[in-house]
Amino acid sequence: MRSYFRVTLIRSAIGLPRRTGAILQALGLTKRMATVFHPVTPDAAGMIMRVKELVSVAEVDRPLTKMEVHLERKPHPGYYVEKKGVDIMKAKREFDGAAKTASGEVSTQ
Repeated sequence: MRSYFRVTLIRSAIGLPRRTGAILQALGLTKRMATVFHPVTPDAAGMIMRVKELVSVAEVDRPLTKMEVHLERKPHPGYYVEKKGVDIMKAKREFDGAAKTASGEVSTQ
Protein backbone atom coordinates (compact mmCIF):
# COMPACT_ATOMS: atom_id res chain seq x y z
CA MET A 1 0.00 0.00 0.00
CA ARG A 2 1.28 3.44 -0.91
CA SER A 3 1.95 6.04 1.82
CA TYR A 4 1.85 9.80 1.58
CA PHE A 5 3.47 12.69 3.40
CA ARG A 6 0.94 15.17 4.72
CA VAL A 7 2.87 18.46 4.75
CA THR A 8 1.43 21.60 6.38
CA LEU A 9 3.19 24.96 6.23
CA ILE A 10 3.34 26.28 9.80
CA ARG A 11 5.80 29.18 9.49
CA SER A 12 6.18 31.67 6.67
CA ALA A 13 9.31 31.91 4.49
CA ILE A 14 9.39 35.71 4.71
CA GLY A 15 12.93 36.88 5.46
CA LEU A 16 14.48 33.52 4.58
CA PRO A 17 16.72 32.81 1.57
CA ARG A 18 15.03 32.62 -1.85
CA ARG A 19 16.03 28.98 -2.13
CA THR A 20 13.83 28.14 0.88
CA GLY A 21 10.86 29.89 -0.72
CA ALA A 22 11.54 28.04 -3.97
CA ILE A 23 11.50 24.69 -2.16
CA LEU A 24 8.19 25.54 -0.52
CA GLN A 25 6.78 26.54 -3.89
CA ALA A 26 8.02 23.27 -5.41
CA LEU A 27 6.19 21.43 -2.63
CA GLY A 28 3.05 23.40 -3.46
CA LEU A 29 2.98 25.37 -0.21
CA THR A 30 2.22 29.03 -0.84
CA LYS A 31 0.25 30.10 2.25
CA ARG A 32 0.48 29.37 5.94
CA MET A 33 -1.64 26.46 7.18
CA ALA A 34 -1.87 25.10 3.62
CA THR A 35 -1.73 21.30 3.45
CA VAL A 36 -0.44 19.20 0.56
CA PHE A 37 0.07 15.48 0.09
CA HIS A 38 3.12 13.95 -1.61
CA PRO A 39 3.93 10.27 -2.18
CA VAL A 40 6.70 8.96 0.06
CA THR A 41 9.74 9.25 -2.21
CA PRO A 42 13.38 10.22 -1.58
CA ASP A 43 12.85 13.43 -3.59
CA ALA A 44 9.90 14.56 -1.47
CA ALA A 45 11.70 13.57 1.74
CA GLY A 46 14.75 15.62 0.71
CA MET A 47 12.68 18.73 0.02
CA ILE A 48 10.83 18.33 3.31
CA MET A 49 14.12 17.96 5.20
CA ARG A 50 15.35 21.28 3.78
CA VAL A 51 12.33 23.13 5.21
CA LYS A 52 11.73 20.97 8.28
CA GLU A 53 11.68 24.01 10.59
CA LEU A 54 8.79 25.54 8.69
CA VAL A 55 6.49 22.57 8.14
CA SER A 56 4.61 19.90 10.03
CA VAL A 57 4.82 16.41 8.51
CA ALA A 58 2.78 13.26 9.06
CA GLU A 59 2.64 10.00 7.16
CA VAL A 60 -0.86 8.99 6.06
CA ASP A 61 -2.37 6.12 4.08
CA ARG A 62 -4.25 8.22 1.55
CA PRO A 63 -4.43 11.87 0.53
CA LEU A 64 -7.47 13.75 1.78
CA THR A 65 -9.61 16.06 -0.33
CA LYS A 66 -9.70 19.79 0.39
CA MET A 67 -13.14 19.40 1.98
CA GLU A 68 -11.93 16.59 4.27
CA VAL A 69 -8.95 18.70 5.38
CA HIS A 70 -11.27 21.65 6.00
CA LEU A 71 -13.72 19.59 8.05
CA GLU A 72 -10.85 18.08 10.03
CA ARG A 73 -9.63 21.54 11.04
CA LYS A 74 -13.09 22.96 11.72
CA PRO A 75 -13.68 23.29 15.47
CA HIS A 76 -16.61 21.64 17.21
CA PRO A 77 -19.31 24.28 17.76
CA GLY A 78 -19.90 23.28 21.39
CA TYR A 79 -23.61 22.64 20.85
CA TYR A 80 -25.97 20.71 18.62
CA VAL A 81 -29.38 21.58 17.21
CA GLU A 82 -32.18 19.35 18.51
CA LYS A 83 -34.95 20.89 16.41
CA LYS A 84 -34.98 23.58 13.78
CA GLY A 85 -37.34 26.56 14.04
CA VAL A 86 -39.47 25.28 11.16
CA ASP A 87 -40.03 21.97 12.95
CA ILE A 88 -41.04 23.77 16.13
CA MET A 89 -43.56 25.96 14.26
CA LYS A 90 -45.10 22.91 12.54
CA ALA A 91 -45.44 21.11 15.87
CA LYS A 92 -47.03 24.21 17.42
CA ARG A 93 -49.59 24.48 14.61
CA GLU A 94 -50.47 20.80 14.93
CA PHE A 95 -50.83 21.15 18.70
CA ASP A 96 -53.01 24.27 18.35
CA GLY A 97 -55.15 22.53 15.71
CA ALA A 98 -55.65 19.49 17.93
CA ALA A 99 -56.57 21.72 20.89
CA LYS A 100 -59.16 23.61 18.82
CA THR A 101 -60.86 20.42 17.57
CA ALA A 102 -60.90 19.01 21.09
CA SER A 103 -62.63 22.12 22.42
CA GLY A 104 -65.19 22.10 19.60
CA GLU A 105 -63.85 25.02 17.58
CA VAL A 106 -63.72 24.48 13.83
CA SER A 107 -60.94 25.96 11.76
CA THR A 108 -61.83 27.65 8.46
CA GLN A 109 -58.61 27.00 6.59
